Amino acid sequence: MYNNWEDLKNNCMTCQKCELGQTRTNLVFGTGNPKAEVMFVGEGPGEQEDLSGQPFVGRSGKLLDKMLAVIDLDRTKNIYIANMVKCRPPMNRKPKPEEQDACIDWLRNQTALVNPKIIVCLGSTAAAKIIKPDIKVSREHGIFTERKGIFMMATLHPSALLRNPNNKPAAMEDYFKLRDKIKEVCSNTYTD
Repeated sequence: MYNNWEDLKNNCMTCQKCELGQTRTNLVFGTGNPKAEVMFVGEGPGEQEDLSGQPFVGRSGKLLDKMLAVIDLDRTKNIYIANMVKCRPPMNRKPKPEEQDACIDWLRNQTALVNPKIIVCLGSTAAAKIIKPDIKVSREHGIFTERKGIFMMATLHPSALLRNPNNKPAAMEDYFKLRDKIKEVCSNTYTD
């Protein structure tokens, strides 16, 4: 376990624990405020993320930024964004269980350093690994559970919303629930 961002990031950037390390253009470590009270966790980098080295910068990232803005969240100020796996799976496929297992300690260490009060899982891959293995995000999105003092919620992945725009209102309701939970349990997220 690394106890500072610099050591964690430097070691993560050279990771070759699974085959994804051999095919990446850039490792996508994470972005945002490392002292945020709210942390978002996605599945893994896509093509644009692999090229830029930043999470959620493609079409789904633009949608995520718009949804965050509605509830006064900003990736550069008051949240932290990471992924289950740090390297792009070929053809944007879901990360294999062994790839997730190889990468999970990086995410655990990031989470320990951020020490969030709320974790939002974007999509089923992150929710199944973090909240519960049999979660059905299509039915259980927007529901908070608490574990070890951290509130966790799953919501629909922005890329799923791009494929099924009719689900955007339901997802936006999740963000409004998130805003309410932030006001309830966080003291610094909305102060700046």
